[in-house]
Amino acid sequence: MERRVQLLGGCYEQILFGYRVEQLPGQKWTAVADFTHHAHTASLSAISANNRYVATGSKDETIQIYDMRKKVEHGALLHHNGTVSCLEFYGTSHLLSGAEDGLICVWNSKKWECLKSFKAHKGHVTSLSIHPSGRLALSVGTDKTLRTWNLIEGRSAFIKNLKQNAHIVRWSPKGDKYIVVANNVADVYKLETASVIGSITTERRISSIQFVTDGIFALAGEEEVVRLYDCNSLESLCEFKAHEKRVKSMHSFEVEGLKILVSASTDGFIKMWKLELEKIQEPPSLLCEVDTSARLTCLCVWLDKAQEEKETAESCSQSTAVEDSGCKPKKKKKKIQFTKTENNDKPEESSHDTQEIKKTGAEEKKRKRRKKQPVGE
Repeated sequence: MERRVQLLGGCYEQILFGYRVEQLPGQKWTAVADFTHHAHTASLSAISANNRYVATGSKDETIQIYDMRKKVEHGALLHHNGTVSCLEFYGTSHLLSGAEDGLICVWNSKKWECLKSFKAHKGHVTSLSIHPSGRLALSVGTDKTLRTWNLIEGRSAFIKNLKQNAHIVRWSPKGDKYIVVANNVADVYKLETASVIGSITTERRISSIQFVTDGIFALAGEEEVVRLYDCNSLESLCEFKAHEKRVKSMHSFEVEGLKILVSASTDGFIKMWKLELEKIQEPPSLLCEVDTSARLTCLCVWLDKAQEEKETAESCSQSTAVEDSGCKPKKKKKKIQFTKTENNDKPEESSHDTQEIKKTGAEEKKRKRRKKQPVGE
């Protein structure tokens, strides 16, 4: 496998598991244990990744950041009061977090500063989702509202009252539809009209929704079965038994032309499923599975794009106009090795509400440049 793939799972036992996915020529896919990290003092509740970092949220009210390239702990974000219920990266520039305190925080994922914090809901923030354009975000909470946020201006754009508390909201890949889940009902909305175009009702509470393509999404509930639906007709395309116990979380991605769905369950297993769109009515084939022996709560997948960036950097180094190419030298950062921490080990706080994780050295560089300038010119 040319691109490195890591399966990441959080659990009630306060541990983040990392499994490296490998595929040797002529052999089956395997998930090999890569690391375990015990940074939180309570169970993990949310996890998200971009092409460099992984962020985990917990009931201990902190967000832990990991540098997956260097396999080091990068620091902690301290702002929320209450369980961090949802996390989502937007590219390499921003991270959004929501928590039981009703706040949504917008973090700069370069300097790891809290750019903005606003009261999103009167109750808990249960889920959030960023539009593919990065201009809008949706959030739901325990105040029975669905709120649309203008991320450019940092203000509320639209509020819709719901009949009951929703706990999942998810944009489609193209951003023309979104799904809102309340208990065992999934409502599909059209962006243009902001109205429901169809609903799916299941026998049990829905635990996870994941879009496989813009027209197909996977749905899992408090049972062992995963179902695939057509986003337009809302007809069930396929259903299959994925686990022995309830499915807690799912994640979908594409690698080397393959559509892959990953599922995690309270039975402790993380499984990878190969989806063939031309045979979508047939149950998917199991690529690999791994037993974490833990009660899993959340899941995500990290894809390493280091090879692509390396090729870009090499082409930049061969160019005489480095500044025009947009290439910049990487900054060196002190490594902190992955280690298991005791419950009373917490990072030092730099302020009561925000903690800047790494010193970039930008101010020091500006000071040196000012010294070099001739006095009086």
